Amino acid sequence: MLASSFKSNHHSPIYRKAMEIFHLARHISTYISYDLAPLQRNGQEDPNIYFSGDIVQQSISLGPNILMAESQSFQDEKHKYATSVMQLSNRLYKSCMHLQKTHSNGKDFLPIMIQELRKFRKLQNTWRLTL
Repeated sequence: MLASSFKSNHHSPIYRKAMEIFHLARHISTYISYDLAPLQRNGQEDPNIYFSGDIVQQSISLGPNILMAESQSFQDEKHKYATSVMQLSNRLYKSCMHLQKTHSNGKDFLPIMIQELRKFRKLQNTWRLTL
């Protein structure tokens, strides 16, 4: 369903950017998780592997919240979902910053993700004003 929604041209620019971020996060997470999956020398798992899943979970939640904000008829409801989008994007940014400290080859792709999140934030500021 997400793939067909992504290709649709009738969605807002912020929604399309959110779907781009989701696809990027999914690929980065897959790449990073291969490096972080093996157990450490002490037999423990790498705690950073959870952040790779967090970026996917947080990015997939952006799209539905954007659509909900755009579909609400009352201003209070629109702002509730817009606030949720802002909180998700902030957590996503923090998760990416945390993943940059890992010992993985996949962290080389995180600056691309962070750059896309910055573009998303600019779109988000304009979008919030138009709700």
